[in-house]
Amino acid sequence: MKERIEQFLVFLNAEVGASSHTIKAYTEDLNEFQGFLENKRPQSIDNLDIRSFLASLHQKGLKKTSVARKLATVRSFFKYLHREGHVKKNPARLVSSPKIPKKLPRFLTVDEAFVLMEKPLGETFKPSRDKAILELLYSSGLRVSELTSLDIGDLDIKESLVRVKGKGRKERIIPVGSKAMYAIQNYLPERISSKRKSQALFLNNRGGRLTQRSVRRILIHYSRMVSLKGDLSPHVLRHTFATHLLHEGADLRSIQELLGHSSLSTTQKYTHVDIKHLMEVYDKAHPLAKETDKLKIK
Repeated sequence: MKERIEQFLVFLNAEVGASSHTIKAYTEDLNEFQGFLENKRPQSIDNLDIRSFLASLHQKGLKKTSVARKLATVRSFFKYLHREGHVKKNPARLVSSPKIPKKLPRFLTVDEAFVLMEKPLGETFKPSRDKAILELLYSSGLRVSELTSLDIGDLDIKESLVRVKGKGRKERIIPVGSKAMYAIQNYLPERISSKRKSQALFLNNRGGRLTQRSVRRILIHYSRMVSLKGDLSPHVLRHTFATHLLHEGADLRSIQELLGHSSLSTTQKYTHVDIKHLMEVYDKAHPLAKETDKLKIK
């Protein structure tokens, strides 16, 4: 099985364009699966073997989300093997994923977001960089991986646009808000004056590309300064961006394009964030709702 796993990981990297983080997770999951089955040959593995593997994960106390992710990895692995003709069928298709309770995405209120944006103070390299990061995440809803992969050449300052490399190496052009672009323009002179040679837009103190972990630390630092409930993650700002757009009347298809979601169903979770707001929009906009109001007056 080891050889097939290595072939699958090469496929993910070369043809799918999976991120290093994704490949690392798949490697760990498949090595664990291989170890559980004691290197059993892929063509002899059936759905009962996979169920036994999942049962062992439950016994270890893994969360349902983690078990579901590992099952998804195994499914993708066997889908690849089946397509390449290494197995006659995909046994993972017969295994049900554990039911996971849906959680509403956490997001900041408008007031919380505005207070957070004002926290980085100063015109030197670090505070100007941090403010540009916060403003850009909130303005454009970028994933943290997309933010850290930005190069200077990805910016179009004149048109207030940025070219983003999303999942699967797909590129999209998205607008940047005026405050975010202003913050970036304030940061760029500090970045240039430090004589750093990297093409990365956001740099660390040593002149290298800022890592995803560093961005998370920056967000946690400022969220604690404004006493937000729970540590702030880049994904919370992404949810905040999408939720605030929805509240202001943006349609889901536009939000989908801005976020880089391949499926509209992924974006639809934002419709559950504030049902009260959606009902208010309906009452104000739908003709039948207006007719109902007239009947009430009579």
